[in-house]
Amino acid sequence: MSEIKLKITGMTCEHCVRAVNKALGDVPGVTDVEVTLQPGSAVVHGEMDPADLISAVTSEGYTAEVQS
Repeated sequence: MSEIKLKITGMTCEHCVRAVNKALGDVPGVTDVEVTLQPGSAVVHGEMDPADLISAVTSEGYTAEVQS
């Protein structure tokens, strides 16, 4: 199982956090997600393609990039 950390911009409230959490959780291969409003980040566990995670966040109207 791998862990991917994302920097997410555009979230302003807990509704945003829930939307991003659901979008990431729906990506095939994801087993666990933790989204944090401040500083705007997510930690995702599972076997998934980082591009799919970024696409899921983007589809909700936010931006994401993989943190090293």
